[in-house]
Amino acid sequence: MLGQFNEASDQEYQDGRSFCLEYPLLPPSLVPSHIIDRIKSDGAKAWGLATPPASHYRFSGSVENIIPDSKGQDIVHVSTTRLCKDYCLVSNLPIAVGMYDTFGRDGVYFEIVIQEMHPPASFLAVGTCCQPYPVFRLPGWNRESTGWHLDDLRKFFEDSDGGRDYTNHGRPLPLPFRPEDPSQQYIPTGSTVGCGYIFSTGSIFYTFNGLRLPDAFSGAHLPRHERDVFAAIGVSGQTKFDVNFGGEPFRWLPGNTWPWRVEGLVGRSILGEGGSSSGAGGEELPAYSS
Repeated sequence: MLGQFNEASDQEYQDGRSFCLEYPLLPPSLVPSHIIDRIKSDGAKAWGLATPPASHYRFSGSVENIIPDSKGQDIVHVSTTRLCKDYCLVSNLPIAVGMYDTFGRDGVYFEIVIQEMHPPASFLAVGTCCQPYPVFRLPGWNRESTGWHLDDLRKFFEDSDGGRDYTNHGRPLPLPFRPEDPSQQYIPTGSTVGCGYIFSTGSIFYTFNGLRLPDAFSGAHLPRHERDVFAAIGVSGQTKFDVNFGGEPFRWLPGNTWPWRVEGLVGRSILGEGGSSSGAGGEELPAYSS
């Protein structure tokens, strides 16, 4: 069982395990210079979602990323059709980079705005992952991945067996809806859901319409310098939503401050603390500055 209302097949469960055994995690890497130039130019709008291949039978829909130097579009627009199977969309750039230190930064944060979702027939999941991740598995189901599934409000951390209730230390989350029918206990259309990652503790937390919820997990993606962490958004069925990496103001106000901005990811290489790498040599690397 993989959730209260939606399950994946046993074959996909086994395929996910086989994928992780066959493809080891990628080591962290330096950000290419052309990407650094894009971040300098566009800031948080350099982030988007990796577009699924047109030939991929599982994903049915469209991803409208922000084009470079865009003056009009500030967020990513996504829509999926009823034919879309479980699919994990991953950010085109990491939101936390293992080879750079995090001095002066608390963490990183992004939000989605739900325009259309019809649980249990269609739903979204929000979280993080490290690459490579099996795209046919929702966030939180396999290694180095976390997810909050918005159809049944259960949370998953490397958990293929149903997840756990997301609670406020054993009490219900402070959400402004309490439907009597458990099948209607899902995030409603029009809501903004955010996901934050705290560097020092590896904690993952979520927000609802700007309200910070309790930490969902701790110790995720640690040791931090061994991982590049990506935003992960799971889709299934007919949905429509926007992804904001900081091109527009966040509803969670602290996310708008520099210690949480995604474009602050590139600073000084940790190799400067005594390590070395071909082409890096521990030198001061280009950094985006506000």
